Amino acid sequence: MSKKLKFYTDEHVSNSVVKGLRLRGVDALTTKEAGMLGADDKEHIAFAMKERRVIFTQDEDFLKLHSRGVKHSGIVYAHQRTPIGDIVRGLMLIYQVLESDEMKNHLEFL
Repeated sequence: MSKKLKFYTDEHVSNSVVKGLRLRGVDALTTKEAGMLGADDKEHIAFAMKERRVIFTQDEDFLKLHSRGVKHSGIVYAHQRTPIGDIVRGLMLIYQVLESDEMKNHLEFL
């Protein structure tokens, strides 16, 4: 049985995104809250997989890892200049239409 998505944001993501998700009832965890500040990208992927969380990032390095076939629990990417409101709306749409099993090794662009 699939479950609702839980998000994990890397260091490049504004705390406003996390606040926006939480206000809408979404489970979102920051790198700082997870004690993962300074970790490399593969460590973030491993942590997210262990916690069954989809990574939301604005770091293109995660796109490279995905293209190399690195296994992950899901990645959502938005360009650095994407407005926070657009990010929250995009993440909410993904949250509403996809389940955690559908995001495994899947990449979504906002």
